[in-house]
Amino acid sequence: MLFLTNFLELALEAAPWLVFGLLLGGLVGSVIPTSFLERHLSGDGIGSILKATVLGAPLPLCSCGVIPAAMGLRRAGASKPATAAFLVSTPETGVDSISITYALLGPVMAVVRPIAALSSAITTGLLVAMFDREEHRSDSNASNQTSGSCCSSKEPEQSASESKQQESCCATENKQQANESVIAKTWCDIHSTFTDLLNGIGLWLLAGIVFAAAVQTYLPTDFLAAWGQGFIAMFVMVLVGIPMYICATASTPIAAGLMIAGVSPGVALVLLLTGPATNISTLGVISQELGKRSMWLYLLGVTSTAILAGWLVNNMIAIFEMDIQAQVHGLHSGVPAWLQWSTLLLLVAVALQQKIKPHLAVPAKIKL
Repeated sequence: MLFLTNFLELALEAAPWLVFGLLLGGLVGSVIPTSFLERHLSGDGIGSILKATVLGAPLPLCSCGVIPAAMGLRRAGASKPATAAFLVSTPETGVDSISITYALLGPVMAVVRPIAALSSAITTGLLVAMFDREEHRSDSNASNQTSGSCCSSKEPEQSASESKQQESCCATENKQQANESVIAKTWCDIHSTFTDLLNGIGLWLLAGIVFAAAVQTYLPTDFLAAWGQGFIAMFVMVLVGIPMYICATASTPIAAGLMIAGVSPGVALVLLLTGPATNISTLGVISQELGKRSMWLYLLGVTSTAILAGWLVNNMIAIFEMDIQAQVHGLHSGVPAWLQWSTLLLLVAVALQQKIKPHLAVPAKIKL
């Protein structure tokens, strides 16, 4: 019973951010020109990695919400390193998580956390760039060529007057259809994201939430707090954080509880970095979309940076004799319940519609 309760709570927590991520992923192709993304995020260099890191840092997306957004960037022309950097920076930090970190963990952790998150994203992107290079994809988009308009339907040989009349027809038509075409394209992109992309990553998301619910149910917090400090505690936190589904905002009160129980700030920081950026869902989608090598490099970049950041924080606190535990508080605010339930029901309805739709298709008539 407790497992089902935890599963429902995680699903409700994830649903609003997943819907937001799907909307964002669908809007990428409509709002941001493909040429812009290809120019700034298509390369394997440090420039595209930095831009992807900065692009993802302020977005309030969690572990599952970032997946459709990142895949939208990838399919719009972003390179593997840039996509990996975006996948790390977005869930590890954000405007919402920084504010709640300040409220629960104090000003020091509110500064340390985003710096460590940005460093983690850049490191991961560089690892993918160095050890998993890819051939740059071509820029040809034949589908963007005009077809079916009044201009293309005319015969090639025309008189001058016919040509002028035709151009006037096209100009009027383009003005009348401009707004409709933008709205239609945006709706088409969002619909495609909610159907095709959700169908592709839905199984991984479900597996991740199931696994996270099992960890939350059968691995008590006292077990984590008992390890206290040091590298062993950090490695234990990595092993717990990798499979766990938890967003940056939700991980903050957990880290606060661990620190109140006696866990060092550095160990708590390891959970804050690995928990949001790595889980079964994210790793499965990365392996599927970017390849297994990128998935392992992604995992190496996140975990190694988290352990190094945790070690540095503990040493910094010891050197300057700071009392971080005194700054920890235990309150947090969440997404409204009505929004959680409505978005969860929306996702369930879309998933069921995708499963039922093929069986409801009317078979074509057989010609005799």
